[in-house]
Amino acid sequence: MQQAKVSRETVANPSRLFSSLALATALLTIGLIVFGAVVRVTDSGLGCGDSWPTCNGTIFPPLDNLTAWIEWLHRLFAALIGVMGLATLVVGWRKYRANRLAFGAVVLATFLFFLQSALGAIVVILELPPTMVALHLGTAMLLLASLLVAVVAARYKPSERYERDHITTLTYLTTGLSLVIILTGALVRGSGATLACIDWPLCNGDIFPFSQGQLAVIHMIHRFAVAALGITLLLLLWQALQSRGAAVRRFAVLALVAYLAQAGVGAMFVLSSAGPFWGAAHVGLAAATWACLIVLSVIEYLNSADSAREQVAWKPQSDTISH
Repeated sequence: MQQAKVSRETVANPSRLFSSLALATALLTIGLIVFGAVVRVTDSGLGCGDSWPTCNGTIFPPLDNLTAWIEWLHRLFAALIGVMGLATLVVGWRKYRANRLAFGAVVLATFLFFLQSALGAIVVILELPPTMVALHLGTAMLLLASLLVAVVAARYKPSERYERDHITTLTYLTTGLSLVIILTGALVRGSGATLACIDWPLCNGDIFPFSQGQLAVIHMIHRFAVAALGITLLLLLWQALQSRGAAVRRFAVLALVAYLAQAGVGAMFVLSSAGPFWGAAHVGLAAATWACLIVLSVIEYLNSADSAREQVAWKPQSDTISH
């Protein structure tokens, strides 16, 4: 009996260590995304000039240069995530390669981290071009998604089986739409269209501001995408409440709550004339919505009949997400 207990613990510990490292790195990535928003709303993106990885040619910025310190700390935060990510990769390689989905997600996250770092350098050197800023944020969101895939694949034990259906498709589409919103939001900020519409929900009194110029159109495209996400989230929650288990329902509710908070904060960001606090909170809640939908998508994938066959090679018994 004692030998069997030791054997079970030997199997469980790598799973718990791997998933804990991946989860910690994912949470740090959300923090980095919010920190990046602080960099943007405080106009600290060029606080270290156009030099990278140094800050205006030095290792440490001057003590009296606040914008430089904000940018430098953002880079330091990113370096910490790199260390955590590499630790997760090493543990996965040594102890956890049997779970192909979880380990593959961490390998992808490692690649995305280095891509993210390279894009960050390019953004600084090219002095914040809007498209590169949006791509930089989008890569950060994909990095977060990869880490969350690893966490769920390691911890979640499917409690229900079903074929992929319209709810699964709707989950994937809603998740993709949330990324589109994040990218269009980055374009709004990067193109200078944040205050092109100074009221909400209309744009200077119009719902279709085509006569108000390109910036107003960019701003309203983002709002239309946000409205579309709200509709798909409501449909997804309604369907999940009817025919899905507790895990799917729980994350559908969390995604909707995060979305509503994000939309409300977005309105406050406009009405406060782009107040820095509201801008950072808006990006953080967008990341939270995206994170909930990624977890929901992975749960849907693992619950489906086809993926269940793929998971036969390795089934975690001790680390589960409550159902």
